[in-house]
Amino acid sequence: MAKEIKAQKWGNQREYIFALIGGAIGLALTGNVWRFPYLCYKNGGGAFLIPYFTFLFLGGIPIFILETSLGQFMQQAGITAWNLIPAFKGIGWCSAIIIFWLNCYYIIILGWALFYLINSTKSPLPWTTCDNDWNSACCTTTISVDPETNKSATYPELEFWKRRTLQVHNSPGIDDIGDMRWEIVGTVFAMWVISYLCIFRGTKSTGKSVYITSTFPLAMMSILIVRGVTLEGASKGLKFYLTVFILNIILFLPSFQPDFPKLLSINVWIDAGTQVFFSYMIGIGTAIALGSYNDFRFNSFKWSLVLCSFNASASFFSGIAIFSILGHMSTITGIDISEIAESGPGLAFIVYPRAVSIMPLPNLWAILFFTMLLMLGLASHYVGVDGLVAMIADLYPNKFKTSPTGRPILVGCICLLCFIVGLPMMTDGGIYVFQIFDIYGASGLCLLWVAFFQTSVVSWIHGRHNYYKKMSLMYGWEINVFRFPWYIFGYLWQFVTPFVCMVVFGIKLSQMNRTVYDKTYLYPAWADAFGVCLASSSMIAIPIVFVLEFLRSNGGSFLDAYDRQNSFLFNIRNVEFYSKLGNVALNKWKDVTTERLSAETKEIISKLQKPSEELQSSHNDVLLKT
Repeated sequence: MAKEIKAQKWGNQREYIFALIGGAIGLALTGNVWRFPYLCYKNGGGAFLIPYFTFLFLGGIPIFILETSLGQFMQQAGITAWNLIPAFKGIGWCSAIIIFWLNCYYIIILGWALFYLINSTKSPLPWTTCDNDWNSACCTTTISVDPETNKSATYPELEFWKRRTLQVHNSPGIDDIGDMRWEIVGTVFAMWVISYLCIFRGTKSTGKSVYITSTFPLAMMSILIVRGVTLEGASKGLKFYLTVFILNIILFLPSFQPDFPKLLSINVWIDAGTQVFFSYMIGIGTAIALGSYNDFRFNSFKWSLVLCSFNASASFFSGIAIFSILGHMSTITGIDISEIAESGPGLAFIVYPRAVSIMPLPNLWAILFFTMLLMLGLASHYVGVDGLVAMIADLYPNKFKTSPTGRPILVGCICLLCFIVGLPMMTDGGIYVFQIFDIYGASGLCLLWVAFFQTSVVSWIHGRHNYYKKMSLMYGWEINVFRFPWYIFGYLWQFVTPFVCMVVFGIKLSQMNRTVYDKTYLYPAWADAFGVCLASSSMIAIPIVFVLEFLRSNGGSFLDAYDRQNSFLFNIRNVEFYSKLGNVALNKWKDVTTERLSAETKEIISKLQKPSEELQSSHNDVLLKT
């Protein structure tokens, strides 16, 4: 007797909403909290919002809606959900590989954040003094505005990051990454244990943990915003930010002018595009997995719009929180804010610790900031791991969805494997390995590649009208493809979004250079080659799976079209041979583009159609009697 397959479902729809909030905003730990504010400053202040929102409306929102609705209709996660068009199930495999690499290196950031949180309890804060055993002779707490002095001096915050946390000075480069950093191994392992506990029972545990990991960071962000904007010099940090942009548009204040000429640079638009795609979880399969836990009739379209707006707002508010404090720091130290603002981990682990050290009650604000950072990162991390778990569980439901021990074992194996793969990033030279994974493993190129195929396949091969019919059945109301907003999303999926993805992909690919760390260390060629292999490992899945699905599909064999006695492959006059060959190819194409709905989706559709069939049968009986 076959065992019953138990599908994962949210306890209520609030859990889904909070999971998406935590996943999207948390994934923007590398986006909203440190990268988005920096990009705003780097690319023209408030003017950067023009390309940002352009890509948000042309790519981010349409693809986000597509992914959540796909998972909900198919009731399957990222790989098997693409049985909607089986030939392109490689899109799901591509997403699975991307999220695997992301899970391996993303949690390293959480390990660093936990290390800083532990040290935030010490007084004085260890990154505020130069008399520690890790400090160099060049360390000074006296901040100078003289560029020549700054070339020879280093500050305690920088040395705590490089010489205490990373200990990168013990490694000459990626060729020799040195010894293990056991403190970081411990903090990363602790974060893996917490992630496991959050998701090992599926939606029963994930649905409850998201209430904490999604709401607590928002509360902390609000506290930091209130404190930041009340600091002396906060307006200096906000000068080129959104507030200034609004003042220019609404109040026409000429004294605050965003740098609009920077919008003429193609790099600004590329930065905006990759930022949107990454911070909205596009291409990694997480939104599809979370959507698959929804009730079939849930209005995911409405809530996708709400959540996209919420994520954009979080980007805005994170900029206020960060740059108001940086403005205060610039006022106190006399250093121009352009020399303070940094991208990547530098903003979270160097600049912000320096900023809180000059605020009243520095330990309190350090604890609040790194707790917020941990919660944000944890929410997106375990949602990402859950997405990968759901993909594998749906591939082998009889092994992982029929037994109460199946899922916990699968989650444990994935966590352990990702932890082992991430071990080289927990060494003295781990930051070198981390940067390769960050640039290539889950890069903007990979996400753009996935986004292009997602929108093209659904709109051109499956057909946007066919997909709208499925959405109508799912939502319970008829979608008029010629009315607002559906005709807009249809044209975006079919024309605009694929075009934008390919243009940005091509330009970004053409502008790739050798990898450099800290503006001083040039990676060897083999390291960049390894990075290219990381990126290719996911992107190549789409053509490989396409070929495999096509060859093993029904519709006949290509060998059947070949008559060994009378046919020659290169005989162009052999019309019969080419006719048979074309028929086999056509039959195979029909087979691999015919949807293969999951058993659960078929059952739901059957139940939805049964009342209408009974009503029609009753109506026919009445007509016969009359």
